[in-house]
Amino acid sequence: FRINLAWINDLKDLLDILSRHKENKIFIDLPKNRTKPPNNKYTMDEIKPILEKFQNIKYFAISNVDTKDDLAYYLDYIPNTISIVPKIESPKGVNNINEIVNSLRNEKIIMLDHDDLYSSMIKSNDDPKNFSTYIETLVNFCLKNDVILLRTVGVIFADTEKRTSEYVK
Repeated sequence: FRINLAWINDLKDLLDILSRHKENKIFIDLPKNRTKPPNNKYTMDEIKPILEKFQNIKYFAISNVDTKDDLAYYLDYIPNTISIVPKIESPKGVNNINEIVNSLRNEKIIMLDHDDLYSSMIKSNDDPKNFSTYIETLVNFCLKNDVILLRTVGVIFADTEKRTSEYVK
């Protein structure tokens, strides 16, 4: 069960969701340095007690990981029972994948956000033709090093969303 904290309006909502799903393994996604909406932000001081309380939280993804240094703070902060999952969203992250994976303490799992990788390339004037090369590099690294690579597959649309988010005027 994946929970993206960008979409959680307050931590009471998160606690309610976690309380209802105590039997599920939980994957929390922390949107670090997110600029697009929704853009709810929480501090690790707010999140850490929740991570310690709910033993079924098994994974904690951190976005915009470019180097192992981006993980250092979280490695010290997040309980050892939780696997940290770096989210690769830039060519720099792809180029530093070996050091990033080697800094992980539990399962070797990474996420790839194709859209953000491409956006990062455009922002840095990287040739769009390199997009496939970055993905191939990451896929091959993961295959050779027994790293699980979580990739976005399409977009889910539903007619059940009833919230009027704060970014919709």
